[in-house]
Amino acid sequence: MTEFKRKKGESFESFLRRFNKGLRNSKTLNVARSKRSLMPKKSRREQKEYALKSLELRKQKTYLRKIGKLPEEETTFRR
Repeated sequence: MTEFKRKKGESFESFLRRFNKGLRNSKTLNVARSKRSLMPKKSRREQKEYALKSLELRKQKTYLRKIGKLPEEETTFRR
């Protein structure tokens, strides 16, 4: 994953131009778009199974945090 940071004194337009060019060159967007159209959607049964498993794992993690077996999770923002 490539990171783009605005340089000191750089205008927003030039940063946006550099960001778009870097995104095109890294081909990240093309890969994501191709995967989106190629991956088949999950069936209702698979969706329900996944939801139940994740719910069970979440319950286990909260229980382990309460009894002190897992460290408290810090809040991070992901994009």
